[in-house]
Amino acid sequence: MANGSGAHPLRVLVAGGGIAGQALAFWLTRGGHRVTVAERFPALRANGAQVDLRGRGIEAIERMGLLDAVRGKLVDERGVAFVDARGRAKATIMANTSGQGRQTLTSEYEIMRGDLVRILHDASKDDTEYVFGVSVDGFEQDEQKVIAHFSDGSSGEFDLLVGADGQGSRIRQAILPAGSDPYWRLGMHMAYWFIPRTASDGDIRDTYMVPGGRQIMRRSHNPAETQVYFVMREESKEASAVHREPVERQREFWASRFRDAGWQTERFVDGMRTSPFFYSQEIVQVRTDTWSEGRVVLAGDAAHCASPYSGMGVSGGLVGAYVLAGEINRHPGDLPAALANYDNVLRPFADAIQGEVNPRLLRLGMPMTQRAIDAFQAATALACFLRVPDLVARLSKEDRGGGWQLPENPVPISARVRGW
Repeated sequence: MANGSGAHPLRVLVAGGGIAGQALAFWLTRGGHRVTVAERFPALRANGAQVDLRGRGIEAIERMGLLDAVRGKLVDERGVAFVDARGRAKATIMANTSGQGRQTLTSEYEIMRGDLVRILHDASKDDTEYVFGVSVDGFEQDEQKVIAHFSDGSSGEFDLLVGADGQGSRIRQAILPAGSDPYWRLGMHMAYWFIPRTASDGDIRDTYMVPGGRQIMRRSHNPAETQVYFVMREESKEASAVHREPVERQREFWASRFRDAGWQTERFVDGMRTSPFFYSQEIVQVRTDTWSEGRVVLAGDAAHCASPYSGMGVSGGLVGAYVLAGEINRHPGDLPAALANYDNVLRPFADAIQGEVNPRLLRLGMPMTQRAIDAFQAATALACFLRVPDLVARLSKEDRGGGWQLPENPVPISARVRGW
């Protein structure tokens, strides 16, 4: 037993096979525990748009021994350009590749979500039971066990249930008081999809501002594909509800909101209609004082989603999984203590990365008028000319998450579990 305490290995069910769920399985199995990951999709969800690793997230991947694997799949994105309606760059902020200080708008570690998911799966699959096409539809628990009920009609008994089922977590809904609203809304919405790449799509991300608090981003991750993002400020009920409607309705909604946007909008909308991948979401944070109840605990976005604009969603999930597994491995015979420590240790980090998201600054970056857009681009161009973003990044003592330090893990990376 790698946990070294003599305690019986725990039988852990993880609801959700995303980044946080797989990272958690990686560390728990190295602590000698028996882990089942239930993923509602019929196969590994190795898709999604570009994500980045920052600060303690890079350190968490390094402690897993996976940093070289991540480096081998990095996307070549050199920086971010703010462009006008003719595609001319008005200001460009380059990535900080010095290895010191703070990452800029583009991280030194940019990777496609699908590639990161596959890396984590390859690292955890030999010791973890993965069950695809099955979700956790309900559960009941007492002081000794939690019984999970699955979508295929079966049930299972476990020592611990982990809700790693994302921003819209059903596990979280089940443990919060009735009527609780865990969402901190920013009044913003986002959709993204893939289209064929053209010769003009370079390795610098283009950001185009549109009057009315709208923004279009284009970034290319391989020789064949380009990612398109539409972002907008809107607080209507229609905008909040559309993400739960059929995909065709979502596409119609986004096309209507950006019909007059200019630049390459026509190309992007045409590509959206036939894209094999499309995702639409409201940009929110998950803020709740409750991360666990009895033998049920939340991890990743289900517990502390920081929103895409934090730049720390993936890193936060990796760090949270590391801390949760570390406390369980440290106290396998005392789950209440382990879960309380998880909250105490991780809460300051979660609060810090969520606090990085300032709604006023976000609104400043999504102006309502062309005059405000021109002023923003002029100010950004001057700052870039004076190398302000580069200097701020390099001279910053800490990346996002402040001075919070990743705790030591009680399980050495070389630890392997016994056969079940």
